[in-house]
Amino acid sequence: MKIVVLDGYTENPGDLSWSALEKLGEVTVYDRTSYIESPLIAERIGDAEIVVINKTPISRETIDKCGNMKLIAVLATGYNVVDYNYAKEKGIPVVNVPTYGTQIVGQYAVGLLLEICSHYGHHDKTVKEGKWENNADWCYWDYPMIELYGKTAGIIGLGRIGQATAKLLNALDMKVLAYDAYESEEGKKLATYVTLDELFAKSDVIFLHCPLFPETEGIINKENIKKMKDGVILINNSRGQLVKEQDLADALNCGKVYAAGLDVVSTEPIKGDNPLLKAKNCFITPHISWAARASRQRIMDITVENIKAFIAGNTVNRVNE
Repeated sequence: MKIVVLDGYTENPGDLSWSALEKLGEVTVYDRTSYIESPLIAERIGDAEIVVINKTPISRETIDKCGNMKLIAVLATGYNVVDYNYAKEKGIPVVNVPTYGTQIVGQYAVGLLLEICSHYGHHDKTVKEGKWENNADWCYWDYPMIELYGKTAGIIGLGRIGQATAKLLNALDMKVLAYDAYESEEGKKLATYVTLDELFAKSDVIFLHCPLFPETEGIINKENIKKMKDGVILINNSRGQLVKEQDLADALNCGKVYAAGLDVVSTEPIKGDNPLLKAKNCFITPHISWAARASRQRIMDITVENIKAFIAGNTVNRVNE
């Protein structure tokens, strides 16, 4: 069984092992191949039967060129880089890793909020630059310090990650509202379900934890921003396409939105002309909510189990049935 990993570096930059995968067949690992359509993708797949990817696209053209392909395994939850419908037509299962980073992504979302509230990184930098040593007073702060106690957080999307975030917000004694197309009993223990408009109107902080669907694409736009409180904080470590970026930048620059903490943008890696790069009070990190070593090890383990199950004739975590 020939297995090729096309873009393994972000999953395993050297602190994990491919050994469990290597027990399943002849494995070739490429750190990077291409994040856009390229003849190199099919060239590297060659006659491999199992293709493992993260963000390298697998198009109809690539599938047609690689006639020996029998399985596409995605080292992630999202699989939009694969033409999974065409793969289904060709009888090729596409499998993903549906749950691996629930806790760390929730942790990261709240971490973005705490950075906005207290500016830890900035003040650490100024202390090391000598500002505290040479300060006339015994302490200083360069930004308003924000207390979260008693404030209202609104979570759009109260699935597994939304619930993990809600638990942390409850521990901070925040009131938690949620909007989700599917209300659950577990969700009701953690948050009060409200309409989307009510969430916009009442929330001091809004978290995006919803999937990217046609109905959620661009859900943060100028019309919905107008419905929000003045000085609202936005946190997004779900999908960049949930936000109309120019609309958010305009709202940040005029102060309607006080701050935004973003781990995702619409095009990744980010482009130099993204308006959020120059927006006021906009904190951007490079899509790393998921990247703790423990989380990446779970991705590795589940991917190996996905491939084992396929080889045994019992495909699991298939997304294109």
